[in-house]
Amino acid sequence: MTQRTLHGTCRKRKRTSGFRARMSSKTGQRVIRARRSRGRARLAV
Repeated sequence: MTQRTLHGTCRKRKRTSGFRARMSSKTGQRVIRARRSRGRARLAV
């Protein structure tokens, strides 16, 4: 049985540390900027 994308804790993970969640606050935007500057492959969850 395959798991659906946003199931329970996965949904919480997206809500708290997903890209949109990060961009919604000033400090979150700073996190994304820092990760971009380091050249991360994945900026957020």
